Amino acid sequence: MKNLNKIFAAALLLLGLSSQAQDADNPWAISFGVNAVDTRTSAGDKNVFAHFDQPFHIKENWNILPSVSYLNVSKYVGSGFTFGVSGSVNKIDKLVYRSELNPKDFVVKNPGDLSYYAADAVIKYSFMQLIGSKWFDPSLHIGGGYTWFGDYDAGTVNGGLGLTFWLSETVGLSLQSTYKHSFNDNDDRAVGVPSHLQHFAGLTFKFGGKDTDGDGIYDKYDACPEQAGPKELNGCPDTDGDGILDKDDACVTEKGLAEFQGCPDRDADGVADKDDACPDEAGLKTFGGCPDTDGDGIQDKEDKCPTVKGPKDNKGCPWPDTDGDGVLDKDDKCPDVKGTVANNGCPEISEEQINRLNAYAKTILFNSGKSTFKQETYAVLQSITAILKEYPSSRFSIEGHTDSDGKDAMNQKLSEDRAAAVKNYLIENGIDSARLSSAGFGESKPIDTNKTAAGKANNRRVEVKLVK
Repeated sequence: MKNLNKIFAAALLLLGLSSQAQDADNPWAISFGVNAVDTRTSAGDKNVFAHFDQPFHIKENWNILPSVSYLNVSKYVGSGFTFGVSGSVNKIDKLVYRSELNPKDFVVKNPGDLSYYAADAVIKYSFMQLIGSKWFDPSLHIGGGYTWFGDYDAGTVNGGLGLTFWLSETVGLSLQSTYKHSFNDNDDRAVGVPSHLQHFAGLTFKFGGKDTDGDGIYDKYDACPEQAGPKELNGCPDTDGDGILDKDDACVTEKGLAEFQGCPDRDADGVADKDDACPDEAGLKTFGGCPDTDGDGIQDKEDKCPTVKGPKDNKGCPWPDTDGDGVLDKDDKCPDVKGTVANNGCPEISEEQINRLNAYAKTILFNSGKSTFKQETYAVLQSITAILKEYPSSRFSIEGHTDSDGKDAMNQKLSEDRAAAVKNYLIENGIDSARLSSAGFGESKPIDTNKTAAGKANNRRVEVKLVK
């Protein structure tokens, strides 16, 4: 047992030298299990093949220690070859001899439970890649070693066959038979180390391949060795399952499209949701993905009339034309009264109305020598006011005139005062002052003779003129 412990220690030392892999991925492997020693081969005749004519007489010829009795450590060296070292231990209680009475017969004797130790070096060639299998692994091996057999020891030359059934990528059931030719093989079974067959059955574990993220893909093949991912994506994750690797995906947790670096576009408007101000409404890129239903260049959320085209100045709504005169309210000086385009939407006063105004104006009566109105004149002034209100954009000049009685300066002032009095009355009754002006002409513009009372009455007048 002392020697076996040394063998095991050496094997474990070898095991710790590397953490690479047994076939190109896991070049290291460790095998352990039970072994059986069969000395029948040394009891055969000179015919080489006769040495192996009873290989499976297990009960009769095999020496088996019912416990873990061998350990093998090996390393893949390339092209199907591995190199390994093995240590094994056994008890020999069945030693096969040729019968002295009949040389063709064999007898099995107990030599006294001899101890058996062996340390071997093995070069193995696997046919698995050659036959294209992933689980059936036949092999050949050769090597040499040293065997301690009871009180004797000797070197051996070894060769044999093996078969491993890989239950997974790294775990296999291994079977092996090795012929060990001893350099100290004597016909006397009580002396020396006989040549023998040694059979092995156990488990093999391959290891050494580095898989940092534990996704089943070795780091050397893994495009993302520190993030677990599927094999079809070379070991890189795709959290949202959209076929775009997380490392290239701008929206890792949301399924998206390649054209948007893995981000979604729910409304299919060509703007990724992360950049879309209206992700659930198809819109235009110019508006950050928001719609402009009426196509007026104003996005719906800012458009007061989203279904009707309108200018930006009116918040997307069309300008109204309240009075229907063809002039928009924004340009219409009289938005509530139908007018003409030429007069900015306001009605144009007719010549007939001007004549009416002047007919009324001629009937305005003032107290003698004063600019105050006689009582009966107020009805006339109201009629004039009503006409002016119908034409809110028209401007008028109120002109005062006198007869020739009295001094010129007095008549000039009186005409001015009387024109101003009419103007002030109109302003006080709702006419915009900007529309009115007044002037006095005294006796300078008579329309009749000043030699008769009737002529003078005609010259004392107020006129209303349209200012164009």
